[in-house]
Amino acid sequence: MTVAMLMQNTAEAASRSQQLLQQPSWKLQALKLTLQRPVPSDIEAARSQTPKNIAELAAEVGIRPDEIEPYGWSKGKVSLQTYDRLKDRPNGKYIVVSGITPTPLGEGKSTTTVGLAQAFGAHLHKPIFACVRQPSQGPTFGIKGGAAGGGYSQVIPMEDFNLHLTGDIHAITAANNLLAAAIDARILHEGTQTDAALFRRLVPAKGAVREFVPIQLRRLQRLGISKTNPEELTNDEVKRFVRLDIDPLTISWNRVLDTNDQFLREITIGKSVQQEKGIPERQTQFDITVSSEIMAVLALATSLADMREKFGKMVVARSKDGQHLITADDIGVTGALTVLMKDAIRPNLMQTLEGTPVFVHAGPFANIAHGNSSIVADLIALKLVGSEGFVVTEAGFGSDIGMEKFCDIKCRYSGLVADAVVLVATVRALKMHGGGPAVQAGTPLPKEYVEEHVDLVRKGFCNLGKHIENASRFGLPVVVAINRFHTDTEEEINVIRGMALESGAFDAIVCTHWADGGLGAVNLANAVIRATEAPSQFRFLYDLELSLAEKMRKIARDIYGATDISFTPDAQDQLDRLAAAGFGRLPICMAKTHLSFSHDASVKGVARDFVLPIRQVWVSAGAGFVCALVGTITKMPGLPTRPAFFDIDIDPDTQLIQGLF
Repeated sequence: MTVAMLMQNTAEAASRSQQLLQQPSWKLQALKLTLQRPVPSDIEAARSQTPKNIAELAAEVGIRPDEIEPYGWSKGKVSLQTYDRLKDRPNGKYIVVSGITPTPLGEGKSTTTVGLAQAFGAHLHKPIFACVRQPSQGPTFGIKGGAAGGGYSQVIPMEDFNLHLTGDIHAITAANNLLAAAIDARILHEGTQTDAALFRRLVPAKGAVREFVPIQLRRLQRLGISKTNPEELTNDEVKRFVRLDIDPLTISWNRVLDTNDQFLREITIGKSVQQEKGIPERQTQFDITVSSEIMAVLALATSLADMREKFGKMVVARSKDGQHLITADDIGVTGALTVLMKDAIRPNLMQTLEGTPVFVHAGPFANIAHGNSSIVADLIALKLVGSEGFVVTEAGFGSDIGMEKFCDIKCRYSGLVADAVVLVATVRALKMHGGGPAVQAGTPLPKEYVEEHVDLVRKGFCNLGKHIENASRFGLPVVVAINRFHTDTEEEINVIRGMALESGAFDAIVCTHWADGGLGAVNLANAVIRATEAPSQFRFLYDLELSLAEKMRKIARDIYGATDISFTPDAQDQLDRLAAAGFGRLPICMAKTHLSFSHDASVKGVARDFVLPIRQVWVSAGAGFVCALVGTITKMPGLPTRPAFFDIDIDPDTQLIQGLF
């Protein structure tokens, strides 16, 4: 009898534990909005709300006290152990937010992501997480401004969100530039020392004993040298060990800075070293930090160990004989990079204006990188919301940019399957694609954009139609979110909705979340719920077994509408070398303008009858993809005549920041 009772109690306890895993403890307390008319500036709207203490929000969504490290009271780092604890809980529905080809002003994709999350959590009372990228300071101080959303659909505090946050991007800058410095230092030391002197310094004697450190033992293994005692190496083995013999002309690892600065696109380094040591100076460049492979690895890693392994695989150059690819592990810096990034791997927890949770983590640009927030943030969020919840994750720019990479890169490495696409469109952008005057940031909109012009909307719908087609290629239902502006007319809105449904969209919903917060996106949220009721039919665009060129061609033809692709001689040589080196089965990351389906930013609507020119190809072996640089796009943006920093200031008395948007 006692044994039977014990067994029953054990079974009941196991059942209760399973129920806890199945049904998350979700006790979210929404924050009430006090809407003002007219809608105030973004920073005023953000300050109209008092955020919850981040520890309180963490408790509401099922994050334990030992799994959250507050950075102040409004943001915090979440431990990856949260996922380990909840790994057996079913995932929630997985929604990706994309958009049409935007105007330079942006069409409110981040605002829609936040508004949709507020609708789910504060109004429909569904477990919800939004997962967004951390913004670069380049656009914040340049022309685009911040990326916290807008109006009454924002991540708060928006000042923290847009400036520094918890220091992840600074950590990436430090790690990237440590590796860059190590590369040039290694060239210097190999160029000025004998094999014996290099060996003595690389493997210094401690007392009377020399020992290899683990990263050096890994290099010996890659060289096919099984010896572990430094004293046993032959002269030839010593030479192979100490000589990376880096070809300076093949160095692909650039220094980075999280500031727009076109004057750093081409620089000369090493002048003093040339004068002092005779090592030739070399031409190089700075990239913006968010284009660094360190950022891509952060976004695609699934654990600290996985991040370290990916760092070690990063290719930075070739040897002078062309026979060897030089990696970060060869340089000896893998462990140090991981130490610099050990806190950055943990997602940042913040909240929306209505108190719903947001993970802000990683921030690769979508036009010059893969453009998606981190895998670990999505993984943790999907477990926290459970089977009855939703995770809304944003992909940068349009379906041709961030969404394609979300599907073909991020989902391949995460193993996650998307359930639906929310495609953000505006009357303004469709008028531009229909032949309206040029839209320029910092100047008033031409009258065509503030008056009714249904003909421009009809002509420009081809752009939205192509984005619907692109999303459908991945087997995903498309819900069009028509982000309404006060100047839009009913007829213009009705034209978009009707044409979207005719083009295969699951639904097309008018949204007013900028002015009304989550309430203005409730209909959108209900449409997303309906769209995700059927099992996902998600599929990739291409098979990894295709050649690198064929994968690029598939993206160019199916997603951009190109007739074919072309390679410069340098790009063709780079492509051949990568295939020969064994990188042929990697997915593709296209670096292309976000302002057109083609490589020419001036071509609006749907580009036709064009060949996509690829001028450079390189491998991001750590992140796990091959990059193709299209047209004239650069990895270091510049500052405009009238940057946003003119408006940014701080009140010394109140210490309130002014001018952010």
